[in-house]
Amino acid sequence: MDRQNLTLLTDLYELTMMQGYFKNKDRNETVIFDAFYRTNPCGGGYAVSAGLEQVIQYVKELRFEQEDINYLASMGIFEADFLSYLRGFRFSGDIYAIPEGTVMFPREPVIKVIAPIMEAQLVETAILNIVNHQSLIATKASRVCYAARGDGIMEFGLRRAQGPDAGIYGARAAVIGGCIGTSNVLAGQLFDVPVKGTHAHSWIMSFPDEYTAFKAYADMYPGACILLVDTYDTLKSGVPNAIRVFQEMRNAGIPLTSYGIRLDSGDLAYLSKKARKMLDAAGFPDAIISASNDLDEFLIDSLKAQGAAITSWGVGTNLITSKDNPSFGGVYKLAAIKDENGHFIPKIKLSENTEKVTNPGNKMIYRIYEKDSGKIKADLICLVDEIYREDEDLLLFDPLEPWKKTKLKGGTYTMRPIMKQIFKDGECCYTSPSVMEIREYCRQELDTLWDETRRLVNPHQVYVDLSKKLYDIKISLLDQMSEK
Repeated sequence: MDRQNLTLLTDLYELTMMQGYFKNKDRNETVIFDAFYRTNPCGGGYAVSAGLEQVIQYVKELRFEQEDINYLASMGIFEADFLSYLRGFRFSGDIYAIPEGTVMFPREPVIKVIAPIMEAQLVETAILNIVNHQSLIATKASRVCYAARGDGIMEFGLRRAQGPDAGIYGARAAVIGGCIGTSNVLAGQLFDVPVKGTHAHSWIMSFPDEYTAFKAYADMYPGACILLVDTYDTLKSGVPNAIRVFQEMRNAGIPLTSYGIRLDSGDLAYLSKKARKMLDAAGFPDAIISASNDLDEFLIDSLKAQGAAITSWGVGTNLITSKDNPSFGGVYKLAAIKDENGHFIPKIKLSENTEKVTNPGNKMIYRIYEKDSGKIKADLICLVDEIYREDEDLLLFDPLEPWKKTKLKGGTYTMRPIMKQIFKDGECCYTSPSVMEIREYCRQELDTLWDETRRLVNPHQVYVDLSKKLYDIKISLLDQMSEK
């Protein structure tokens, strides 16, 4: 897992198209590509952007080493002059992106690449690979944390992740989405995030009896003493033995700072309520009751509704794999080509499926908030040269059903552009915050969503509208295509 050269982390057709551009047209023709997604994951009302820091690292280090050239030459499909060009390849374009931790919605550009066509084409696969994965896990984590209603969620799915990188960067994304920490020690080291954990059933089973195992653990870790109580019998053995150890710690004058029990099997609602009564009766009302065992946002939501006395949750497989929705579905489409006069000519992709028709041109995104509540009213995709004033009335309309209109009175709303410039002329001009800083920013972002948008089932969908100018260009292009 040392730093790798990811230049060849690409689909073959990116390279064959590059050679085609090299041979058949102006290789320096500047274009715009948009990376975006069409449907919110997990049936939700939003997604969380993540992965930008790794995209930046990838672009900074993008170069073909001699071993890469040798491998491509061995394939027998690339010509010598093209391979010679690759030896000096560097990214020289501009990149704009929605910062990590920002809530986002379908069809709006997550990343915009403005670069010579060969460069813009090459970075497609890696950008999608990185952003699709981390945005998916960050979104899933935000849903799980929402279901927990303020309780701490720990990510501990490393052993079930689809490989080391998925475990490492999935843990990073999970913390961005709201998890309080991870069991993944390497992720903790790499990203300076909290690492947490207790012990396994094997610890209990390796001792002559449960009490001895608990006592030995408490002696070593008195300041973080969470005891797994379901190895033999939760209520008849596990909880009573845990209480015995806690009493001995108290009698010995050991501060009970972070202590409690963990449940990993059985009826978690029933067991947690019974355990709570036992702990309270023994004089330990502040003892933590944590739970694991194939949890996801729906099960946590159900357990909370049942009055489960759980205040800390460990979520593994269903979070690190986003088991119910294992792919994000981001795409990367050509939006414009610069002509000889320096003007961007909008390009559009048609499809039999309405949702797959792309939005053309050089675009930016304004986020519109209700002034009184600070909640998101809508997102507006417009052209980069469009200017708006918050003291003027703003007419929004549904681009798929344009007869549906909403007028926002001047002074009742605020707007802000949500894309930032990341690279300028091939040089990075953006500094990534720390993961914990992104986590806090994400928390603030999620607070701008209405509860109706955050609900787990049948959420309200935030409107993503087009400006009148962009909409007219799109319709004009569609009319031109239909006439051919």
